[in-house]
This record gives sequence, C-alpha cells and structure tokens, in this order.
Amino acid sequence: MENGKGPASGPKKLPFTPKAIIHQRFGTKACYKVEEVQEAVQNGCPGLVIPQRGPCLFRCSLQLPEFSVVSEAFRRKKDAEQSAAEKAIQQLGIQPKEDTLTVEQAWDELVGRLSYLFSIEFLPAIHPLSGHFRAALAREGHLNGFIPLVAIATFDAKINSLCKYISSEMESSPLLVMSLIIEAAKRLEDSLLFSEEKLSLKRLAPHPPEIIQSLPKNEPNFPESISFEAIRVPSSAEKTVEPVILNASSGNYYLDVIAKELGVEDASKVLISRTIGKASSETRLYFCAPESTPIGSSSELCMKQAGSFKGYVNTIATYLSGQEICGDAILASVGYTRKSTDLFYEDLSLRAYYRILANKIPSGIYKLSREAILAAELPTAFTTRSNWRGSFPRDILCTFCRQHRLSEPVFSSDSIEPLPDLPGRKRLRDTSSGENKTNEGGLAATAVAQEGCNLVYRCTVKIYSKCQELILLCSPKESYKKQIDAIHSTALKVLSWLDRFLDKVDMSVEEMTSSAKGFDILIYPQQLVKEFTLCQTLPKYQWGSATLAGSFVCPSYSNVQNNTLEEELSSGTTPSSGSLVCVSYKIYLATERECIMEHLEGSEEFEFEIGSGAVSPVLEAVVTQMSVDQSACFTMELPAKEIVLAVAHDSANIISLLSSGTCLMKCEVTLLRVTVPLEDRMEQALFSPPLSKQRVEYAVQHIRESCAASLVDFGCGSGSLLESLLAYQTSLEKIAGVDISQRALARAAKILHSKLNGNIEAEQPINSIKSAILYDGSILTCDSRLCGYDIATCLEVIEHMEEHDACSFGDIVLSSFCPQILIVSTPNYEYNVILQKSTPQYQDDDPDEKSQQQSCKFRNHDHKFEWTRQQFCQWASELALRHNYDVEFSGVGGEPNKEPGFASQIAVFRRKDSSPVNADFTEHYDVIWEWSSSNNS
Repeated sequence: MENGKGPASGPKKLPFTPKAIIHQRFGTKACYKVEEVQEAVQNGCPGLVIPQRGPCLFRCSLQLPEFSVVSEAFRRKKDAEQSAAEKAIQQLGIQPKEDTLTVEQAWDELVGRLSYLFSIEFLPAIHPLSGHFRAALAREGHLNGFIPLVAIATFDAKINSLCKYISSEMESSPLLVMSLIIEAAKRLEDSLLFSEEKLSLKRLAPHPPEIIQSLPKNEPNFPESISFEAIRVPSSAEKTVEPVILNASSGNYYLDVIAKELGVEDASKVLISRTIGKASSETRLYFCAPESTPIGSSSELCMKQAGSFKGYVNTIATYLSGQEICGDAILASVGYTRKSTDLFYEDLSLRAYYRILANKIPSGIYKLSREAILAAELPTAFTTRSNWRGSFPRDILCTFCRQHRLSEPVFSSDSIEPLPDLPGRKRLRDTSSGENKTNEGGLAATAVAQEGCNLVYRCTVKIYSKCQELILLCSPKESYKKQIDAIHSTALKVLSWLDRFLDKVDMSVEEMTSSAKGFDILIYPQQLVKEFTLCQTLPKYQWGSATLAGSFVCPSYSNVQNNTLEEELSSGTTPSSGSLVCVSYKIYLATERECIMEHLEGSEEFEFEIGSGAVSPVLEAVVTQMSVDQSACFTMELPAKEIVLAVAHDSANIISLLSSGTCLMKCEVTLLRVTVPLEDRMEQALFSPPLSKQRVEYAVQHIRESCAASLVDFGCGSGSLLESLLAYQTSLEKIAGVDISQRALARAAKILHSKLNGNIEAEQPINSIKSAILYDGSILTCDSRLCGYDIATCLEVIEHMEEHDACSFGDIVLSSFCPQILIVSTPNYEYNVILQKSTPQYQDDDPDEKSQQQSCKFRNHDHKFEWTRQQFCQWASELALRHNYDVEFSGVGGEPNKEPGFASQIAVFRRKDSSPVNADFTEHYDVIWEWSSSNNS
C-alpha cells in the first residue's frame, strides 16, 4: 500500500471543459444561444465570377447574470459553445483546478467522502448510493443499518475515482476497492462500525427519529410488493441460462433478495459487476464473493489474494462484464438512480439477455440497430450514405470497442491527388470481403478522379487496448471521393474481419494473419488474443453469416423450400443491383404442418440496397424475383435456438415449440417500392471501365484522328469530360464548356484551374492546352464566340431535355455553331433490359397490344426520354441531311452486332463543307471563368 506524498499513480483525468466550469458556477443561469453565420471566402479559383458560399459556421453568445460574451465562428456548434465559455472564464478570472492529487491527498479525500456518505445530510439525497442507506435502515435483526461494502464500492463514483489515485490496480476488482474503504473506515472508528464478518459498515450514532420520519417516501403509485424477472447465468457449460423471478417488497433490501437467490446469507457475500451494455443502464451481474479471501484484516494481503477466486470461472459472465466471475451469476436490471428515490427495476428476459450477447459482435450491433436480427446482415460493401440503413460503420466500430473495453478507434484520413485513368487500365468492382481483391476502385469507391472532384481520400483505422497497446491496423489502398465515405468503408472492412475472427477465434496465428491481410488489416496476434481470449470458450451462435467472400450462402439460412410467388397484379418494376427496395415482412416460427405459428420478427417498411449484402441472402434472392406490389411466402432453415430467443417476445412458448423438434421459419414478404440506382452507379457496377470513361476514350480517339485544336463541350456540367481530357496527350489547345448550372460550372472551374496550373508546373506537361473558358448559358441559344470550333461534344445531355428541344439543339449546333465534328451520345433504351432485368416495351408500340408486357424505366429520374436505336438513327440521319453533314453510328458498352446493341449509342457528325463559317449573331452567354497559359506561367 502506498502512503507516500508523491503524485498519485491513478488515472490522469482530463480537466473540466470550459462549459463544465461555467455550469459548476452558474448552473441553469448560463444561457447559450448559437446562430449560423456566413463569412466571405476565397473561392480558390482566380477568374471565377460566381459568388461562392462558404462553409456553414456557427457563433455562440453566452448570457450570464452579470455579462455576456460572443465566440468566434466555428464549423461545429459545440466548439462555438466551448469558446464562449472559455471567454467567460477569462473574463471572470477563474483559474481551473489542477486535477492531480498526491496519494496522501487522495487518502484524506477518501476519508472525508466516507464520512459524508454516513452523514445525516447524505441520507435524503437522490443518489444511487443513498437508496442503499435508506434500505439498510429497514433491514431486520443484526443487519439493521449495515451497508455492504460492495454497495459503497460499486455505486459511488467519487469513491472509485479516489481509490484509483491511490492504486491504479483498483479498476480490476471490487474487492480491492473494498479493502481501501476498510482502511479509510479505520480512521473513522469513532463514528463508524466495521463488521468483518458481514463485510459491512454502520453508523455508530443512530439517525435521529425526526430524520427517519422526514425521509422521502415512495411515489403514491409505487407498488408495495415488487417482482421482476432476471436471468441466472450458470458457470457450468452443461447448464443453460434460465429466467428467475425476484421478489423485493418495500421491506426487503434487494441485494439481500439477490443474495438468497445465489444461495448465500445476505448482501455482504455478493459482489457486483460494472454496468452491462449502456453506461446509463442499471443492468449488472451479481455473483458470490470468494469465501477464502480475507478482507479487512490486512489490506496488503487482500490486494494480493483478491483475484484468487475458487470455483469454476463463469466464462459468459466474465465475457459480459470484463471482470473475472466465478460460480453462478444473476443478471438483473435493478438499482437506485439519480432520478428518483424509488427503487428502479425492469424485467430482464431471455430475449434481452441474448440481445446483450448480440451487441458484443459487429453483425449483432448492426442487426439490433435495424431491429431485424433474422432479416438483416452486416453489409459487405458501403455504397452510399443515402442508401445505408441502420447504424453507420464508424459508429458500430466505436460501439464494439466500448463493449469490449478497448480504446476508441483512431481514424486518420489523408487527401491525395487522384491518379489519371490511363487507356486500357481496368478497374473492377470491390467485393469488400477481403478476398478476390481487385485493383483500384469499386462500387462505392473510385481510386481515380471522377465528376466534380479534385482530391480523393484514404483512411487508416487503428484499434488499441485500454493499455494503449496496438491491436489492429487497417490501411486500405482504395481511395474515395468523400472523406466520410473513406472512413465508413475502412470501418466496415474492420468490422467484417472482426465478425469472421469472432466466429472462429481459435484460428491459428498464420490463419488469423492471412485472413486479416485479405482485408488490408495488420494484426498484432499476441495483443489481439489477450483481449479476446474469453471468446474462445463462448458458444457460437453465428449472429452473422460469416461466409466465404463472394458466397451468398448463409449457414443460418442455407435452404429455401417451397418458394412460391403469389400471382398478383404488379406494377412491373423489379429490383436490380444497386436498387433501394422497401418491403414489408413477417417471420414466424411454425410447426411443419403450420398448425401453430408464433410471430418472431417483422416490419411494415424495411429498406435495403440490393447487392450490398444488407439482408439475408435468401430474402434478397426472393425479393429480386418480385415486382412491386407482389408478395411471396417461403421457408427458411431454423437458426440456432439462442438466435430465435433473441427475437421471441414469449420465450416460454418458443422454447416449448422448439423442443418439439418439428419447427421451421416461415417468411411472408411484400415488395412495396423500388428506387432504381443512379445512372452513374449503375454504369460503375456493370461496366469496366464505366461508360463515362469509355465515352471519354471514344472522344479522345476522334480528337487524335482529326488533329483538332479546339473543343467545346455542350452541357459540360461539373467539367468531367474536360477534366478527363487533360489526362491525355492530344492536339487540343483550346477548350470551352457551356452549361446552365452555375453551381456545376463553379465546381468545373475549380477543378480545371487546379489541373491546368499543375500541368504548367510539371516538368513534362501531359497536354498542350493554352486557354480554357466556361460559359453560363443554354445550349439552345447561339453565341458567336463558340462558332467554328474543330470538335463539339454533347455526351449524355439531350435526354435531359424535352424531345422537341433535343431536335432544336441539333439544328442550332449544325446550322449556327458549325463544328467540323459533333459527337452526340445518349442512352440506348433497348439496353435497359440488361440493366434492369426486365422486358422492354418500345415507346412506339401500341399500349393495348403490350398491356401484359413489363416496361423498363428510364435510367435516371431526370431523363425526359430515351430513344431506341431506330429512333436515334432517324433523328441523327435527318439532322445530318438537313445541314450537309455525314453521320456514322457507334457506341460504348456492349457489342455492335449483338442484341440489344450498345448501352450508350453515339452519332458522329462530320461537316462536308470546309468553307469558313460566318458568325453574324450576338453573344448571349456569360463568361463564368477564363484561363490562359500566358497569364498563369
């Protein structure tokens, strides 16, 4: 036992935040008011005439009784509040206390705290421990007035904190804290009585009768007799957990009731764990103290022997609590709180118990966040935040680390310049499963620059033990357009591997290292095994599918029997990869002849993304065969009994049914709606390289063949085509873009400015661009400054107009702008049969004749039309004939001589007459941004 005067060896606690200091001083009299502010920002793009809105900032005003202060502007509201509080502290002249105690000071404060707890002032307080003092006064016989040491050690945070200053080992066992309480009580022997036999303390001077009578009474509606359900967790693996009913009437101390259930005399023989689950809950494990450990006669002896438990180690209880527990344990949700003087209690059923176990595993945490243990699975890929449902991967990983008492995961992300796509460089889908790993990019992640993005992000995750030993490092090679996507995707990799590891925690070091490497994870086996050693002895319930990468077979749902789709009138919309679907479903536990059916789980509206692995493979396989408003009924293989109990509201009935041995799970599902994926995500999912890149390469080919020196992109948007062209060596010297969206043009300007300046500064410039300009205007209006460009492009634009406007655009471009070459691309409607897995209904067909035929939807909700090959050919041929142009047809995505043709159809118009063009019309466009190599060199 340390008794020196040096600094205490306890935890280094962070000082109080400025807001906490203000709250201590003023309480509710301190009023914070946060408002959003806008400040002028530099757009980072010289020449851009569009005013740029800065990031959302917040400023906080703090009103105190005597004065008020205003903070600076911050990106986060809480930073603005802390800044205002800090300014107030400076104005008040408050000097924050140093939160460092010497061992002697900690002893003095411990004695003082113990004296206060047994004082008359503390007895009526609303505090988690004061309820135990009041209950002790109602104990009968020789126990009257005695407070078990375990109650003081468990329910007073201040006592625990002071004990940690005296010895940092105090956190490992409540016995060690109890030993220090005894030492402190010896200094109060004139006011406190310690019973070594009862391991309890009692106030020597009885409380005055008037104090007893003035104590707060129970609420009027508080029951006289209290019964609540708890769970017995046996130490023997041969026994199963079972519910027990505890009766704690107003005259019975609930710790004594639990003690008798454990087979010991009273509460002095019981130890209490930390809270299980949320820190704010009152769910704890109660277990017997080791009889052979002396407490009180010698604290030194106690501290050496406190960990020497006799009996069988209760692996499940130890796993749940993070403390060594021997013998049977009672898991109960009961205790006194800071909210009321009444005893808080709630039933803790088998369902709740198994859900607590599920919350220790990544897939279980996700399933619980979706309230769908049977239907949901931890997704295999993070596609988009808009399509993700349930807790996000980063939050799940933080929860997992807290559940296993690890340090919070450390996320670090870096922004990098994207590598340009090179011709012939293939980018495949990323399965995000760790195996069959592809090179750069994937469904959600692109390691190359794409629309509207200059920088890409990579994220690294580190997980440490509480002792700050590095356990795991994940550093994927994939990069992402958004920082938050990089964080979530990396977190999901870690979660996916942890799920696999926990399913087979006894794997060899070589196997462990190899599997982690497939997820871009570096593990430290010795530290990892030390943190998860208890998992080796736990039963495997397979909360997640934990299947091999690329496989959609889940051990819990491996068979589908009697799958039948009910014949109902449907809308014809069927899900495809990337679609966001909404279903209603119900899952029942049924006997084979379906004489008895017990409802297990269901949802009126349950959304998930097809192809992301977010639901049971069996459920997804059925849903992908359905159309909107269609229903299906099918059976699934029965999972482990414990998983069924985790969703069962009536565990007794479910156990009875399961014991019959003739049960199966029946699922009823109705497809409510389908949201088709965005066009660009659909292209990335099904084409490699994506169609957008194939269109760029097609344009580059014609630029090189024609030796064009100037190019204008009609409907340039965020400048994706113009940006992509900068990565290729071409003859282009002048580029221009036109669009009606100022926001898109602003993004294009920033990207092009950065890329063009970077090209000039490079030792070997990739391109020879000398000037670039962006215009704000409609491509249905003429402007003489764009007249006579060598080549014009209009890629995937005309379908966003009305059909008559698309026809007008063709006439305006070829009659007024007169480029030597015009390249127009638009979706091939017939190819939607491949993308959406349905039968196309041609737009010219008679609706009556095709009433039984399902129609394809357009690829994007913003498309006003999509043409078949015949319609596109007719439009382009007539246009070329009117304006003395030749036209040839081609496309990208698909094969020309194989139905249904190219996914994106292309017409290349070539001017027959090479005579100069007379530009005699006015300028209608506004210059948004202009760049010249001579001004930036």
